[in-house]
Amino acid sequence: MAVAKSNNRKKNQSYISVPSQIINSISQSSLESLLQPTQKKQGGTSKLRVLLENPRFWIFFIFVFGFLWMLKMWFNFEPTTPFSQNPCFSPQENSEISSGFSSTQLTIVRNDEKDGKNYENSEFWKQPDGMGYSPCLDFSEKYRKERGDIVKDRTKYLMVVVSGGMNQQRNQIVDAVVIARILGAALVVPILQVNVIWGDESEFSDIFDLDHFKKVLANDVRVVSSLPSTHLMTRPVEEKRTPLHVSPEWIRSRYLRRLRRDGVLLLRGLDSRLSKDLPSDLQKLRCKVAFRALRFAPYISEFGNKLTERMRTEGPYLALHLRMEKDVWVRTGCLPGLTPEYDEMINNERKRRPELLTSRSNMTYHDRKLAGLCPLNALEVTRLLKALGAPKGSRIYWAGGIPLGGKEALLPLKREFPHLYNKEDLALPEELKPFEKKASLLAAIDYIVSENSDVFLASHGGNMGHAIQGHRAYAGHKKTITPNKRHMLPFFLNSSLPEAEFNRIILDLHRDSFGQPELRNSKTGRDVTKYPVPECMCNSSMKAYSSI
Repeated sequence: MAVAKSNNRKKNQSYISVPSQIINSISQSSLESLLQPTQKKQGGTSKLRVLLENPRFWIFFIFVFGFLWMLKMWFNFEPTTPFSQNPCFSPQENSEISSGFSSTQLTIVRNDEKDGKNYENSEFWKQPDGMGYSPCLDFSEKYRKERGDIVKDRTKYLMVVVSGGMNQQRNQIVDAVVIARILGAALVVPILQVNVIWGDESEFSDIFDLDHFKKVLANDVRVVSSLPSTHLMTRPVEEKRTPLHVSPEWIRSRYLRRLRRDGVLLLRGLDSRLSKDLPSDLQKLRCKVAFRALRFAPYISEFGNKLTERMRTEGPYLALHLRMEKDVWVRTGCLPGLTPEYDEMINNERKRRPELLTSRSNMTYHDRKLAGLCPLNALEVTRLLKALGAPKGSRIYWAGGIPLGGKEALLPLKREFPHLYNKEDLALPEELKPFEKKASLLAAIDYIVSENSDVFLASHGGNMGHAIQGHRAYAGHKKTITPNKRHMLPFFLNSSLPEAEFNRIILDLHRDSFGQPELRNSKTGRDVTKYPVPECMCNSSMKAYSSI
């Protein structure tokens, strides 16, 4: 009978295999202490032994151990770290979203893991040597003596109508002030022609700070908001056919006698009508208007600076002015290179409206490309930035209109530089409402964020690119990359060139194209608002200069 009971007891015993990792993780003393029975009653069975012999205990033990191990390995779980009220939401994310953008939009990796370079310490962000140049508007004694008579005159008034986009209008306003000075006339606040493409009806004071404009120019030209009562019934002399690049002498001989007779002169279409090579005082006046008087309206400046702060939350950033809109491809005679369908669309549009082609209609697309007359597309911009050493973690603000093909046209750039944003990405929807359907105001925002950037690059010149290049030079020669398209594009087309060799060549081509001081008078016809040295900036070694 005893033998039978013993055999039954053996049959009822259960066994479970335990992984060796668990056994090894338990010390010998701990194991012995767990297995050592505690005598409560003589002949009694240890409750601990019963527990250890229970299969459910070991299954539960293995589950808990495995779960904790997974947490430790996958999430770097620390049981001693207290949980926040919302463990998925960090204080940094909270501050970012309260500033108007999501953490997913503006997260950045400071250490570029791919290149092994520290983001902020990258050579790419190094600024050019300004060679000691600083703003210097030292007007001549003759110019200063003429001020009194000009600002006191109440007989002559110049009215101007400026057209085009915001940056094109800006250039014409600069020249309008200079023409008013040449004629000794008061300038009526310029009229902004309604843009037929965008339907923007913004007035001067909607875009620019009018009070500031008047104050800065008070000793140069008298600016009035409207014609005085003495001239309201006067029919202005209208001139529509001003030739290109006229001199101050031509302006006086053509308009001064009629202006004295009739009191009011109306000019239209001032784009490039005034010569770029003017006497020194008038060149300085151009700079004074462009860089000091034409300040954006306070609410635009405030919003543009707010977006600048959001771009700079994680360090320096690059501003990229892309010229990839449909009208740009049509006007330049170039192809976007997205798909054959898009290329055909541009060709057909150009055939329907050949007058849109800006120049050199006899050149083929390939010839234009090699001559550097075409905008860079997203892939070419990407290759250029990589060759110039831009870290993968670089934060990029792209300015300009929506490119042909939508944001998908930017995918080559987005893949290499994922931290790519424009104003719509940075702003809350309600913040953009005051600027809806106002192309000029949106362009002004792009201008502010681009001018404030640590590095600026324009893919195809244009009025905005030129204006910002000059503005950044006047502000201290902040780094501005000018793509050397004519010399670099043959290497872009050479698919057999190793990437390392390609990068070396492209970098060598651009060593002198990072915004270093460049003399305007080294080439005639250059705009002083693009090249402010030497007329508007003096070297620190020059002792006498004024910042009027």
